[in-house]
Amino acid sequence: MVKARARELGIIVGTLQTSPLNAITDVPGVRVGHATVNKGDNIRTGVTAILPHPGNLFREKVPGAVFIGNAFGKLVGSTQVNELGEIETPILLTSTLNVFRVADALIDYMLSLDGNAQVRSINPVVGETNDGVLNDIQGRHSGHDEVFAALQGAKSGAVDEGCVGAGTGTIAFGWKGGIGTSSRKVGEYTVGVLVQSNFGGRLTILGVPIEKPRTVASADGSIMMIAATDAPVDSRNLHRLGARTMMGLGRTGAAGSNGSGDYAIAFSTSRKMELLSNDAVSALFPAVIEATEEAIYNSLFRAETTTGNGRTIEALPVESTVDELRKHGMIK
Repeated sequence: MVKARARELGIIVGTLQTSPLNAITDVPGVRVGHATVNKGDNIRTGVTAILPHPGNLFREKVPGAVFIGNAFGKLVGSTQVNELGEIETPILLTSTLNVFRVADALIDYMLSLDGNAQVRSINPVVGETNDGVLNDIQGRHSGHDEVFAALQGAKSGAVDEGCVGAGTGTIAFGWKGGIGTSSRKVGEYTVGVLVQSNFGGRLTILGVPIEKPRTVASADGSIMMIAATDAPVDSRNLHRLGARTMMGLGRTGAAGSNGSGDYAIAFSTSRKMELLSNDAVSALFPAVIEATEEAIYNSLFRAETTTGNGRTIEALPVESTVDELRKHGMIK
């Protein structure tokens, strides 16, 4: 059975209304695909693809920005994104040592698209978190086939969460982490966030500390946060949106340790020429914060206990967590 999401358990984050799917795919045109690699006793990894639109991104670039909370990580393509303010490929998430194989395969994919036969420079955007506790990370088990599967299987609609794609082998707060997503409606615009959770700290849900598992793999870790909107904002204000993901991350009890790579990639799908003013962009900020917080919770609630690489990481215990929240009056 599919595990319940946070909101289905009565955990209501913030005050803003969610969009229909409560997912990053509520932003029109955005698609998400996964390739999950779950083999034998020690391979627990994969690739997750986020496509801002279904067309040729090199020919139809989108405004984008990267915000860095703590830069212990490998985010391919970030410098050009911030220099030019544009994203020209799908955004891929994977395992730390797989970043470079995945980036190479993403170039293959982009060159295969109609109209790109003579292209001589492509800036692949690939982020990562380290799944080396549950996964044979040195084996680098995600490459060309997994990248093409994630990209070609990307779709609109509901997004698979938990132990899928790039979240297959990740850990958050000592519990099994993974992929999570959420969205918010702000007037005529939508903001959606997708996370790959794999970080440490003291899990806090709606302000209530949740007991850690007795055996915690590491206080270090990382998170990738992808924020999308159909609001007409440029790279400068997308950078500001990305900064607000860190506020949502902080609400969950993240530690931001030395070994944590905390990254946000933000993009807009809008084609409007007239941009929102700085004052108008303020309305989007709480939407990003709330959606990030809820996406992280969803990554935990949808994950399942996973054994790999000789270790077992338990899923967040739903019943006792809900009881704790109820005891504190945070849910009915």
